[in-house]
Amino acid sequence: MVVFLADDLSVADCSPFGGKGVATPNMERLAKAGMSLTNAFVASPSCAPSRAALLTGLCPMRNGAMLNHARPRAELKKWPAFFRELGYEVVAIGKVAHYAQVKEYGFDHASHFGYHEDVCVAEAVRWLAHRRSQKPLCLLVGTNWPHVPWPKEGVASRDGLPPNLVDTPETRRAWERYLAAVAEADRDLGLVYDAALDRLGPDVLFVFTSDHGSQFPFGKWNCYDAGVRSPLIVCWLGRIRPGTRCDALVSWIDLMPTLIEACGGSPPRDICGSSFLDVLVGRKDKHREAVFLTHSGDGRMNRYPIRAVRTAQWKYIRNLDPGAVHSTHIDKGNEGTDGRSYFDSWLRKAENDAAAAAVVTRYRSRPAEELYDLANDPWELRNLAADSACTDQLKSLRTKLDDWMKQNGDRGLETERTLPDPLAKPKS
Repeated sequence: MVVFLADDLSVADCSPFGGKGVATPNMERLAKAGMSLTNAFVASPSCAPSRAALLTGLCPMRNGAMLNHARPRAELKKWPAFFRELGYEVVAIGKVAHYAQVKEYGFDHASHFGYHEDVCVAEAVRWLAHRRSQKPLCLLVGTNWPHVPWPKEGVASRDGLPPNLVDTPETRRAWERYLAAVAEADRDLGLVYDAALDRLGPDVLFVFTSDHGSQFPFGKWNCYDAGVRSPLIVCWLGRIRPGTRCDALVSWIDLMPTLIEACGGSPPRDICGSSFLDVLVGRKDKHREAVFLTHSGDGRMNRYPIRAVRTAQWKYIRNLDPGAVHSTHIDKGNEGTDGRSYFDSWLRKAENDAAAAAVVTRYRSRPAEELYDLANDPWELRNLAADSACTDQLKSLRTKLDDWMKQNGDRGLETERTLPDPLAKPKS
C-alpha cells in the first residue's frame, strides 16, 4: 500500500477534477486506473492540523493539533501503530507529517522530511528499489510541491485565473509559477506510482491526495472549497473498478480507517473517522451526510478562527471573531511565500477599481456567518446568509455545526483562546 501526498494542491487545478491550467498526465493515468472521489475534504486547511488529522483519524480539537506547527497529543495511537499491528512495515519518506514531527509518530523508517527537501521523491524510489523485507509495506510519500517557493520559471496557463482572484500581471505571473509547481507534483506522482507498480506489483493499493488547497487568497488557511476540498484518487487492481468517479462525501479522517479495513483489520471505533471501503469497491455510493471543517491559525500568524460544515450542496461558515482582520503569509509578505509580490498589485488596483477593492475587502473582512449554494456558486462568491429564501438551510446547518462542536468539546472562541503557541520556547 502506498499513499502519495501533495502539498498545497487545490483540487480545481488537477485535470481529472476539471483543472485546465496545466497538464497533469500522471493524475489522469491514476484516474483511468482507479476511482476519483470528487467530494473529498481535509479536516483543516493548514499543514500540521490536516496531517495530524490524517494520521490519527481524529478532528483537530480531539487530537490537540489545531494551530499550524502544533502536534497531536503524544499519548494518542497513530497511523504506524495501527498498521504495525496488522504486520506491516510502516515507512514515511518526504513531507508526511509536519516536517520533523514525523519522527514522533513511530514510523519504522522516516527520512527526507526537511523543508523543500526535494530529493525526497527520488530517495523514496531508491529506497523501494533496495528494499528487501518480506513484510507487507505501508509506504507514505510526501512531495513538497506545489508548496512555495514555486519555480522561478512559470508555465503558460491554458486557462484564465480563478474568478476569486484579482487579475493583474503580477497575479498571472504568480499563477504561472504555481502551475509549474503543480506540474512538478504530477511528475513526482508518476515517479512514485511507477516505482510502486514495479516493486510491489500491479495490485498495489495506491492513494493520491493533497493536504489542502493552494497558497492563494481564499485557498489555504480558509474553509472555502479552494482551501479544504482535496483531490483523492484510489487505485486497487481487481477491487476498485478502473475509470470510475464517485461524489460521496469523505474526509481525510476517514482515510486511515478505510485503509485499515482494506488491509483486513477492524477500524477503531474511538476515532472521528469511518471507513468508506464500501464506496471504493462499489457496494455503496454515499458515505457522509456532511463534513466538518476547522481552522485556527498558522502558529502566530493568521489567528483567524473558523468553523464550517459542508454538505453535498451547501456550505455554512462561522467566523468566530469577525471583528478581526483576516491576514496570512500572503499579504504579510513573509520571506519565501511568493505572496506579497502580487498582493501589492491588488492593493494598487483596488485604489481605482471597485471590483478589485471588493475582493480585497472580502479577503480581509469576514461576516459572522456565510452560506453558499455550491451547486450554483462553486467559487463561493455570493453569501446567502442574509437571504430570506435560505433561512431554513441556514438554521439547519447552524444546528449541525453546533451539535458537532458540542460533541467534540469545541467551545469556539473560548477554546481558541486557550490554545498554546506551538512555536513558543519551553520555559526553563
